[in-house]
Amino acid sequence: MQFTVGLKLKEKADHVVLDAQDALAAALKVKAEFPEAVIMYVRPQNRRGDARHPSHAFAEDVLR
Repeated sequence: MQFTVGLKLKEKADHVVLDAQDALAAALKVKAEFPEAVIMYVRPQNRRGDARHPSHAFAEDVLR
């Protein structure tokens, strides 16, 4: 399943989309990649909304 994880890093908000089994696993993957980031939300991917606001690259799990 794909999840969108919203995070704040260096005073800038951003989000990434990645594959994970559940929301906690998605949040932990982001936290492992960016330990100084603050996780703001985790939600299932919304294909229409996420297509309008694409995420940035994140490891090898990112969908474009």
